[in-house]
Amino acid sequence: MLTGNEIKVQVHSGRLIIQPFDEDCIGPNSYDVRLGDELFVYDEAVLDVRQENRGHIIKIPPEGIVLRPGKLYLGSTVEFTDNPDYIPMYEGRSSLGRLGVSSHITAGFGDLGFRGRWTLEISVVQPIRIYAGIRIGQLYWHKPDGENLQRYAGKYQDQDSITASRAYADREWRTEDENGF
Repeated sequence: MLTGNEIKVQVHSGRLIIQPFDEDCIGPNSYDVRLGDELFVYDEAVLDVRQENRGHIIKIPPEGIVLRPGKLYLGSTVEFTDNPDYIPMYEGRSSLGRLGVSSHITAGFGDLGFRGRWTLEISVVQPIRIYAGIRIGQLYWHKPDGENLQRYAGKYQDQDSITASRAYADREWRTEDENGF
């Protein structure tokens, strides 16, 4: 795992990209990322993994927004990252977790070569007011062990804002002709 100092060295050498980069966000072995100014909320009462699910964007006003339990909010990091040589990982900050805010459900693992802004899966256990720009999570990086034969090139590569689920594009939902059978 990269130490805070090594994160700084790798950013300055160009081997790890964090934009915008703020040295005050470096921790002992992670980098704090901030919440962007928009949230995405699904409109359907029942979501379907085989279909694109409709939703809408909510702009977070300067006075913040109250999140409610029982609702999934998708957010995005302010920071764009490019990780050509490292395996990125995301974790929510414990300070927010202690207030009942979860900023990822299952998508904390990034792939070698992922680049983009991180989409966050935000849920809360009780109503809470949050603000754009808060330090919502932290990224940390692992050095891969072994030859890098494959880099991430999936359906979320280069995302520049909140990206809703694209599960409907997964191979198992395609027709036999699309899968080459």
